[in-house]
Amino acid sequence: MKPAIISLCLFLSLLHYSTAQSCVSETFSGNRLYSSCNSLPYLGASLHWNYHSSNGTVDVAYRAPESSSGWVAWAVNPTGSGMIGANAFLAFPGSNGAVTVYTTKFSGYNVEASDVKDENLSFPVYSKQAEYANGYYTIFATLELPNNSTKLNTAWQASTQLQNGVPNGHPAGDNLLSKNNLDFLSGEAGSAGGNSRLRRKNIHGVLNAIGWGILMPIGAIMARHVKVFKAADPAWFYLHVACQCSAYIIGISGWGLGLKLGSESVGITYHKHRDIAIALFCLATVQVFALLLRPNKEHKYRIYWNVYHHSVGYCIIILSIVNIFEGFDILDPAKKWKHAYIGVIATLGGVALVLEAVTWPIVLRRRSRSSEKSHHGVNGANGYGVRQHQVV
Repeated sequence: MKPAIISLCLFLSLLHYSTAQSCVSETFSGNRLYSSCNSLPYLGASLHWNYHSSNGTVDVAYRAPESSSGWVAWAVNPTGSGMIGANAFLAFPGSNGAVTVYTTKFSGYNVEASDVKDENLSFPVYSKQAEYANGYYTIFATLELPNNSTKLNTAWQASTQLQNGVPNGHPAGDNLLSKNNLDFLSGEAGSAGGNSRLRRKNIHGVLNAIGWGILMPIGAIMARHVKVFKAADPAWFYLHVACQCSAYIIGISGWGLGLKLGSESVGITYHKHRDIAIALFCLATVQVFALLLRPNKEHKYRIYWNVYHHSVGYCIIILSIVNIFEGFDILDPAKKWKHAYIGVIATLGGVALVLEAVTWPIVLRRRSRSSEKSHHGVNGANGYGVRQHQVV
């Protein structure tokens, strides 16, 4: 038993050693040599570099596997982590068949093909070159480290998605995790904090989708359709209030987290998403406090309150759904999440249509009976009055 355990430990140690040393065995054209390297944890990529402390520059070689029709990228992010704020080197097949290198700055997630252009970065770049061989792209560059700092957030990518001949888009999964914080002096690499930020973005999206986008429509269905059934009175009212209050609390939690995320993204503002969110907060807050001013059913102003309450409620639901899809476009999660939400909304819409078809005949019958009773009552009073007049 002991020999087996010892053999297993030796095997795991060798496996760890070979993985850690995998980047060391890589060679480069032009007899380029690098003193440091890092086998990056995602996409099978590696980074090699020489740091020059005398002038604060670094020579880098980024290598990643990809098809010859795809593209790869390596970036330094001086202001944050991940894609937003990244100063990137992109290698992809040019129109003449040779490998082309662009330096591009990214300020958001919704990148159009026209946004991908060769431009100056926020720090000096002294050389850039790329090549493709044996299923790997390699980007060579010499750059000045921003703010003369040796510890920087970096990101990398590899994808086959191009539009109009330039890189545009990449899958989710490991592609969203491909970032770290690298110390070019010591060679130590750690988390760039991007995973925590991405987790908070996901929480922000989930809270808003559940609060504004699911519970709020369910509460409206309770108020519009369930109350028609006499057996549900007054339970429908308490269910309606419970749904809407829960939706408000959950939605406001997501809204507050969104404000926090926005304050951490200096210079990056999703204007439409933000403006709709502010409008939602204001309308929903007014809607909640309007419950305190709800007149009695017999009050002459109750009809005006109902018109206001229904109008604002439907407006909130529409804005909520629109803004959730805006959030999907910004966060760009796996397509299954967007499809799942579409399925939920379609289901709620289908339920609402069925209940609409079921409850309208009930409402019309009640109105007809009420009208008949009122009509008979008036006729009876008039007839009695006529007879009294005749007697007199």
